[in-house]
Amino acid sequence: MSIDVRPATVFEDVRAVLGPKSPGANVCWCLSYRIPSKLNNELRGPARGEYVAELCHQEPPPGVLAYDGDEPVGWAAVAPRADTSFARNRKIPHVDDLPVWSLWCVRVRPGHRQQGISHALIAGAVEFARTHGAPAIEAYPLDNGDAKVDLTMAYPGLRKNFERAGFTYAAATTSVLAGHPRILMRLDLRTHAHTQMPDRWRRGMHQRSGYGQG
Repeated sequence: MSIDVRPATVFEDVRAVLGPKSPGANVCWCLSYRIPSKLNNELRGPARGEYVAELCHQEPPPGVLAYDGDEPVGWAAVAPRADTSFARNRKIPHVDDLPVWSLWCVRVRPGHRQQGISHALIAGAVEFARTHGAPAIEAYPLDNGDAKVDLTMAYPGLRKNFERAGFTYAAATTSVLAGHPRILMRLDLRTHAHTQMPDRWRRGMHQRSGYGQG
């Protein structure tokens, strides 16, 4: 299986991963950390999807999608931290004043899990941030050790998966999710020429992904 990770510019593909079965349902659409809480509460039903559709047409788009062939099978939200609520989050500290990017949600569609797609998404999100000039990228995963995590609450990712991608522990947070503490992990893109992705993922991120080979 070759996984291709591409910028999330096709709204229908984002909808396939994040959208509700019923168009009028209120689902997150991965907006809760991206926009101010007041706006997040005001956007209801179809308006949430419409907002995401607009984001897909902006530069940069709101994240990356993983594809198995032409089928979208996963999503990762990544954006400049200054453009997200993490810029003001009291539970997650700022390590320094670098204009870092945040990677805060990794989601794989049911039926496609346990196939390494989350690792490909993390690697693709790192490349996405790098190509847009990010000096570093942060994530806020669960530090769950060997404990199992409810998949519905595992959207920030797990510490071990980010360690595999080259991220290192940077700071503790006071955020707890599903009974597990979250930590701040950082990858400095000024010193890492490439993401630490397996070769088979790198082969999948070919010209269609929009990323350079450098």
